[in-house]
Amino acid sequence: MKPVRLTKHALEQCAERGTNKVEVTWAIEHGAREPAKQGRMLCRFNFPYNDLWQGKPYAIKQVAPVIKETSHEIVVITVYTFYF
Repeated sequence: MKPVRLTKHALEQCAERGTNKVEVTWAIEHGAREPAKQGRMLCRFNFPYNDLWQGKPYAIKQVAPVIKETSHEIVVITVYTFYF
């Protein structure tokens, strides 16, 4: 796999939304992909969570990075995280 680079915005979103580069990379490598705007891809992967997020219990954390693949790297534009 090509190297994965997170933009400054993506790193900020990871911190705000409760994920990290390891989970983002895993989602890119193993998650389901779907087309996103401007020729980008959205990758989704569900992680077992069984913990509290913002005071509420959740069983699953879905990490969904939006990526743009170039000839030599995968650039993570932003990262969404969903809890359920």
